[in-house]
Amino acid sequence: MNESFVTKGENAKAHFVRGPLRLHVSGGHLQAGGVSPLSLLTFFAAAKKVSAAPHRGEANRPLRKQGKANPARTRTHAAQANKKAQTGVAIITALLVVALSAILVSGILWRQQVQIRRIENQRLLSQAQWISRGALDWTRLILRSEGDTSAGITYLGGVWGVPIAKTRLSDFLGQIGEVRAAEGAETYLSGSIEDAQSRFNLRNLVSSPAPGMLQLNVSQIQSFQRLLSLLGLNSSAAQNAAIQVRNSLAHSATRFQTTALTSPYTAPAVVGGAVGGNNFTDKPGISDDDNNPSVVPLQMTGVDSLLDVPGFSPDMVERLRPFVTYLPTTTAVNMNTAPAEVVAAVVEGMSLSNAQAFVARRQTVFFHNVGDVQLALQGAGVPQLSIDPSLYDVTTSYFFIHGRVDHERAEVDRTTLVYRDALTHTTRVVSVQDQL
Repeated sequence: MNESFVTKGENAKAHFVRGPLRLHVSGGHLQAGGVSPLSLLTFFAAAKKVSAAPHRGEANRPLRKQGKANPARTRTHAAQANKKAQTGVAIITALLVVALSAILVSGILWRQQVQIRRIENQRLLSQAQWISRGALDWTRLILRSEGDTSAGITYLGGVWGVPIAKTRLSDFLGQIGEVRAAEGAETYLSGSIEDAQSRFNLRNLVSSPAPGMLQLNVSQIQSFQRLLSLLGLNSSAAQNAAIQVRNSLAHSATRFQTTALTSPYTAPAVVGGAVGGNNFTDKPGISDDDNNPSVVPLQMTGVDSLLDVPGFSPDMVERLRPFVTYLPTTTAVNMNTAPAEVVAAVVEGMSLSNAQAFVARRQTVFFHNVGDVQLALQGAGVPQLSIDPSLYDVTTSYFFIHGRVDHERAEVDRTTLVYRDALTHTTRVVSVQDQL
């Protein structure tokens, strides 16, 4: 061949002869210009390795280009890392927004549910109150009917004295043929009527012997003292109760209101501290407190008002509750319904055992008039001079009506004081108290 090779090997520091290429075969190996082809391949491979050395001449350019590419790759990696971080923050923010929205929505739903429940409770309570009012009207009708059939006599054997056990309202509605009787299946009624004049009336501690005058009733204070002693309580507290009643009545619009007694007997004037008009005394007979008239206590409304009286504790009030009441006017004790403790307290000289025998006899034959009461007291060993007919009676004008209504979730437990006129037998509501 006419071609020639010019070979320069600087790295190996070797020189090659220029000349025509000669091919010959020696010992089965192909040679060109005295150089074996295997030696040429080895040479070019070595040259390639030498040219790739980073510290040799122009071979540094790829590294310089590579070095220029490193900041770009770094920025790319930083951008990718920043993008991932931003993506994580966005996810956390979205989760927080979702959680906050869930909390707000749940709070709104909860408040709405509470409001709906409150409206339902108000509706049920209003319905229960109307049912209680209907039951009260029905009870007043019973009292009026009882007054018409048994005029002038109130005894425990009457229709009014039968309590009503817990009964479904649907049972009452079904008896009168109400087509919507099934709607009262979840409503229950129960209640009873109690003779308010079977108890000792605290209003009797203060009398009004003359218009414009209030004075302490000594005989009634003594009766209250006997009642306290029979119950094992401090009898000296009766005087404090009488003073409290009088002071509370000093500015009351009903302080001179009285009821007509069936007995023509007129009680004698009782000497005691007087309040009202121009009649003032300086503590005659019994100690009272007219020294500070500017301080007026609240008017008594019931037995719980005794808690404002010095000397009365909650335990004493609970012990007195079945035997004591406070009515708007002075009243006589119904001897047909009074318990033995009250009978022994209002009848001077009568022991508790004799009063219990008196009550046991009354269960078989009730009293028709005050004369029957006087004969029964004399038969029980009470001196005739100790009997004051103005303190006793056989009829009643004031009644306590205890009623309870259970209407689904609503409950109404109410005590109503009802007045029945002795002549017309009409009734009116005096006061209403809900039991908590």
